[in-house]
Amino acid sequence: MTTDVTRDDPAPLWPHRGLDVAALRRRGVRPVPFRQFVLKVHSRCNLACSYCYIYQGRDDSWRDRPARVPPRTVRHVARRIAEHAAAHRLRRIRIELHGGEPLLAGPEPVIAYAEAIRDAVPADCEVTASVQTNGTLLTPSVIDRLAAARIRVGLSLDGGSHALNRRRSDHAGRPSWPAASRAARLLAQRPGQYAGILCTVDLAAGPAEVYRSLLALRPPAVDLLLPHANWASPPPGLEDLPPVPGRSRPRPTPYGDWLAQVFDLWWTAPHSTTDVRLFREIVALLLGAPSTAESVGLSPMAAVVVDTDGAIEQVDSLKSAYPGAPATGLDVFRGTFDEALEHPGVAARQIGAEGLAADCAGCPVRQVCGGGNYAHRYARGTGFLHPSVYCADLERLIRHAAGRLGDVLHTTRPSGTKSAPATAL
Repeated sequence: MTTDVTRDDPAPLWPHRGLDVAALRRRGVRPVPFRQFVLKVHSRCNLACSYCYIYQGRDDSWRDRPARVPPRTVRHVARRIAEHAAAHRLRRIRIELHGGEPLLAGPEPVIAYAEAIRDAVPADCEVTASVQTNGTLLTPSVIDRLAAARIRVGLSLDGGSHALNRRRSDHAGRPSWPAASRAARLLAQRPGQYAGILCTVDLAAGPAEVYRSLLALRPPAVDLLLPHANWASPPPGLEDLPPVPGRSRPRPTPYGDWLAQVFDLWWTAPHSTTDVRLFREIVALLLGAPSTAESVGLSPMAAVVVDTDGAIEQVDSLKSAYPGAPATGLDVFRGTFDEALEHPGVAARQIGAEGLAADCAGCPVRQVCGGGNYAHRYARGTGFLHPSVYCADLERLIRHAAGRLGDVLHTTRPSGTKSAPATAL
């Protein structure tokens, strides 16, 4: 029951018209069940971050959705997740409670949503829950209530100082940092409750300053995210990219250079309790391990979003491509998650190298890069069968990481043994 609900680019060539999902299934290519469910608790936000691709971008679908997820929708979501877990005999799933700002109505709706899922799934299915927040509404009592409900807390910040968070202000222009920094201090005192920090790369901020300021907040993990951009809307610092997508060289690599500097700080640290997921994933992939992140590698995507109106959607980052891009045409009242697995956009992200552009075929870092974030491959009209708009930046970072890893392997491996895959790049 998938319908074409895209508005700005009503039929991008790939994958909507270029990927035959039925033919994939006839060939024996089976879908990978969803294991990560991003559940929207609130569709509004108390901040007006200048770079937000949801509220400052061209997709304004949030305006037509309930501000808070209704209890009836929560019940239907829980039943659909339980069906999916039972049908695929899933022993573990992850739910991420999101917004907007999910704590706008207090912790009660977040807790109730998590409890509804846990009550519905089979008894042998473990549910790991977290809430992603801007931190402005976190208080000791809110953290205590979330902890009692076994819900970990992740923060979204641009760094660990007032200056670095200058783009994160409320609708009256007031800075969010005083409240967010208080939340970070509270979570640092509760390491078991602290899920980590999401941070979008800002070229105007020094990489060392950003990284060290984040470490000072003592998060267990940091996710460094590239700004959501694509060939139709290039990112800051890359506005002069050629209009035709491809692995064009030479090309500036400002984001690769920025991340390489942080990689060196992470790599050479004598001791660190903070995991940088992007770097860990790249090193693991260089050593031949499978990927577990959306941003790199070729492992099948297993995440799905449910909005406050019950719509089953692909990941929110697709809203940076064109209005309606995440839509599947399904909702939890009339559709199932198994049906969503048959959507071309979902299937395209589960077929590994087959879902990459021809330009990527001969690239020596393809297995590690994985084409980059799917949303970053979009070009107007033709769709997503292109290299990432950050192609050169990713290659720069991966080759840099491979060099650092190769130095260690060359130093430590016994004489006469073969080099690890990283040294071949």
